[in-house]
Amino acid sequence: MEQRLTSPGAVRLQIMGPLRVWHGDAEVDAGPRQQRCLLALLAARAGRPIGMGDLIDLLWGAEPPASAVNVIHKYMGVLRRLLEPGLPLRCDGSFITRGDGGYRFTAGPESLDLVAFRQLAARAREEAGRGDAERALDHFLAALRRCAGTAGDGLADSAGATAVFGGIDGEFVDAAVAGAAVAAALGRPAAVLTPLRLAARIGRLHEPVYAALMTALSRSGHQAEAIEAYRSIRERLADDLGIGPGPDLREAYRQVLNRAPEPAAGHPDRQVEKAPGPVPLVPPAQLPPGHPMFVGRSYELRVLQDLVRSMRDARRTSPMVIAVDGMGGVGKSTIVAHVAHLVAGDFTDGQLFLDLRGHEGEDGSVPAAEALRSLLYGLGLHAPDLPDTFGALVGAYRTLTAGKRILVMLDDVRDASQVRPLLPNSPDSLVLITSRRPLIGLAASDGARLFRAHVPDLAEARELFVTRLAGLRGRAGADVDAGVLDEIIELCGRLPLALASLAARLSVQPRSSPATVAAELRDGAQRLAAFPAGPGVLDPRTAFSWSYRQLSPAAARLFRLLSVASAPGVTLQACAGLAGQELPPTKAQLEELTEAALVAEHDSGRFSSHPLVRAYAEELLRGAEPDTEQRAAVTRLLQYYAHSSFNAQVVLAPNRTPIAPAPAPAGVVPARPATHREAIAWFADHREVLKDAVRIAADRGHGIVAWQLAITMEQHFEWHGLFRDWEEVMRVALGAARDSGDAVGEAHMLRSLAGARWFCGAHHESRDLLAAALRLYADHGLLLEQALTHINLHAVRTALGEHDRALEHAETAVALSGGDERPEIRGLDCKGRSLTRLGHYEQAALVLEQALDRNLAVGRRHEEAMIRVSIARNLVGLGRAGEAVRELRRAVEAARSVGQGPYHFEAFRSLSELLIETGDPAGARDAFERADAVLRSFQGGGPRHMRAGLRRLADRLSPAGDLR
Repeated sequence: MEQRLTSPGAVRLQIMGPLRVWHGDAEVDAGPRQQRCLLALLAARAGRPIGMGDLIDLLWGAEPPASAVNVIHKYMGVLRRLLEPGLPLRCDGSFITRGDGGYRFTAGPESLDLVAFRQLAARAREEAGRGDAERALDHFLAALRRCAGTAGDGLADSAGATAVFGGIDGEFVDAAVAGAAVAAALGRPAAVLTPLRLAARIGRLHEPVYAALMTALSRSGHQAEAIEAYRSIRERLADDLGIGPGPDLREAYRQVLNRAPEPAAGHPDRQVEKAPGPVPLVPPAQLPPGHPMFVGRSYELRVLQDLVRSMRDARRTSPMVIAVDGMGGVGKSTIVAHVAHLVAGDFTDGQLFLDLRGHEGEDGSVPAAEALRSLLYGLGLHAPDLPDTFGALVGAYRTLTAGKRILVMLDDVRDASQVRPLLPNSPDSLVLITSRRPLIGLAASDGARLFRAHVPDLAEARELFVTRLAGLRGRAGADVDAGVLDEIIELCGRLPLALASLAARLSVQPRSSPATVAAELRDGAQRLAAFPAGPGVLDPRTAFSWSYRQLSPAAARLFRLLSVASAPGVTLQACAGLAGQELPPTKAQLEELTEAALVAEHDSGRFSSHPLVRAYAEELLRGAEPDTEQRAAVTRLLQYYAHSSFNAQVVLAPNRTPIAPAPAPAGVVPARPATHREAIAWFADHREVLKDAVRIAADRGHGIVAWQLAITMEQHFEWHGLFRDWEEVMRVALGAARDSGDAVGEAHMLRSLAGARWFCGAHHESRDLLAAALRLYADHGLLLEQALTHINLHAVRTALGEHDRALEHAETAVALSGGDERPEIRGLDCKGRSLTRLGHYEQAALVLEQALDRNLAVGRRHEEAMIRVSIARNLVGLGRAGEAVRELRRAVEAARSVGQGPYHFEAFRSLSELLIETGDPAGARDAFERADAVLRSFQGGGPRHMRAGLRRLADRLSPAGDLR
């Protein structure tokens, strides 16, 4: 049979303790329980063949199933590929081979802990026989460290398997007793305390190991623990076997009672180090219970478990510290406790837990000295043995945790200084921390791994809520309207504490319905009242208050003011305007709020709060700030947006420079984009915020004219195909202008709204809106606005096929421009376009050439794109298709350079049509795909009539419609 060899060193197995398998540094799942038992039995007999009959007896005992042989064959195949991924079928591989009447497991000391243990123990006994006690003890200790607990822990189902694993335990216990004798002879009894304690837990009735443990404890200064060890073994012998201690155990006890700590043998000047007190034979198990309805959080669990696995790095010299931070109520403690329970079995010396009450600040949280005393109690130290000074407490804790595999969970940590003295003195230990703030100092000085917990996604939040509803008094979540559930979840911002609180409320208030709860949550000002509160109830308001109380006065004020900011978030500069202060203090306050997890900073540079945190801040604002200050803050923020938007729009050089807002109040320093690219980016980053600002200005004023802010956004909406947003904003501002009796503002909004409706194909509506605007402009003698409106009417008449009327509007626009180049150039372009539509190609060429020349002189690229599209259409009419193609390519580049989406689309679409006519299907297809990509970038995939036109073009390119 072909054999495929792989490096045995790539795989490591542990059977001296719970069965575990690693590929390199990554632990792998060894499969179902019976399969793991088979692997453990093979490893326990490493180097010796086991026949099929013996394997059946070991796995099932006297009553094996009829399929036993087939099951073992199947397991063997799976185990071979588990140990050597990629191993071909029917190949033995390096670890499991067949021959000599059975299966043989072969592994070296680098792959199997049992082989390493046996080799080291054998060397230790050889060294001891030669009289080299120091080297013997070193080898004994190295061997004993290979054991992590009872062999084959929990896997045996037969007397035979129990005996096999018991034999390994016996080897360890015997080695521990032998090592203890060598350590005693050298005067180093403390060196073997950890393995002796483990041996005593494994050999619960093994008198020699208890005698050795008592002797080592007594000589190390742990008299009380030595006496406790004798008491426990004596009671166990009496209860389980009905006998008393044997002579060796009684003699060890007599020596404990009569012995004081002695100088180390052979070292009269070296005293045995006195440990700080007894350590319990039963390891501490202080973890809080896991939540019975824990669900989801798969990403967090995966990340945290991967971090725990990384502590197997042999180069570690300190404990693995993992600190999870996040806002109040996000579920940090629940997640960390769940992880702690998942990995607790790996920490055979126990688990400690402390709630450090960090939310109560420096005055109310647990001092480090008090925390140390609690941890030392957990490790078995009694009150009379506790040291007096802080330094001595730290030393005692480090001594008792040295070399241990212990898990410490520290919940609600205030800062790094509170937790640093509580880190155990062992690279094999794990510390799991939760905190409101990221413990950056602990990461910098102690190598802590930091992880921020966020609210779950909608699917996991729904699972959490439905599970709680179903688990509390059996109320099923499945019978609740899914839309109502999702609305509740989103109104709660997917915060686990909030969802758990509402589920509990619904379970104890049968008359409350999810629909009622949703209605209460919709009231933003009273949203937090929907959550049950009272003694012993942790509701969102209480959780947030713990963080709020620790803020500096300035940061607390900014936190309250942020409740008036738009939900999409605010930038640093906007925050400064909101607070009416300079940038440096604002930045420091935002950093404080971010560290407290009351505010989150996004990649875009904006800061925002969780919806429930925002509701809490709004409550505080109403209670702490007078109405005048609340209104002043909103005014400052809106003024910031109005002036910043005006500055950005001026850089984009629109046809009509927007009307400057009233002077900004003191403390407002608006943004000033310097380049075309910066202005476009500013509008893109602030689109949602600006929309919200227009609504607020329309509702409450605050010194801002809604239509003046709205009109600055028009060009951004048009160029990026945001036609729905454009219409929505202009309708809001139009209503505000009409309510205030501002006829000029109404005209501006009518004209802008007409543009949005024209792009959406509502040409008749657009025409009527423009006619109304034109009348208002005429009433107020605004010639430039009339010229621009006639240009818009030209586009509408053209779309309606009324080319004679369109030409009249173009000529009127030129006449009304009054020498202003921008409307005049656009009027000439419109005139040339109408002449082309009417078949006057030569006349159109002259007009369009004039428009292009004047445009190039002033360098306005967005008008250049429009004019070149018009020229191309006229060239087609003149029969000069090749020149038309070149003009359209130039139009594409001009539109692309300024991000002018609609004309970018139109240039590509026209180019595709023209290339079809000129017999260039490949070029036409390429232009079509580019037009399609531009249209897809528009809001909602572009207006319906644009999509329909592109589908017709697709039909021309491919009758089968494969490009649609």
